[in-house]
Amino acid sequence: VQLQAYGGGLVQAGGSLRLSCAASGRTFSRLDMGWFRQAPGKEREFVAAVRWSRGSTYYADSVKSRFTISRDNAKNTVYLQMDSLKQEDTAVYYCAAVWGPLGRTVLEESTYNYWGQGTLVTVSS
Repeated sequence: VQLQAYGGGLVQAGGSLRLSCAASGRTFSRLDMGWFRQAPGKEREFVAAVRWSRGSTYYADSVKSRFTISRDNAKNTVYLQMDSLKQEDTAVYYCAAVWGPLGRTVLEESTYNYWGQGTLVTVSS
C-alpha cells in the first residue's frame, strides 16, 4: 500500500484545513485508516481513525468535536477535516493504514503497517 498525504499548510488559529490521503496498491475499502501527528519535540500521537467496516470513527480527546475523519472508497481517499484549529494542532500529520479484517486496535501507532510521508500543518496566532 502506498499512501500520499497532502493538504497541509499555514492557517490562522480558528481556521480550517482539510487533509487528504490517497491510497494505492491494496483494496482500500478493506483498510482501516488512521491519522497521527507529531509536533516539534514530541512523540507521534493518535489523532483519528476510521474502520473499513461500518465506517466507525475514533478520535483523540484533544480533537474531538473539532476534527472529522471520513473516507471515500470510490476515490481511495481518507480525509481529515480540521476546524477551529489551535496553535497546539501544529504538527506533521501522517496517514496510516492496516488491513481491516485483522481487527486490530486503530488507536495504536504500532498497529499500522503502512505510512504516508506526512504533511505539515502550521497554526499561527
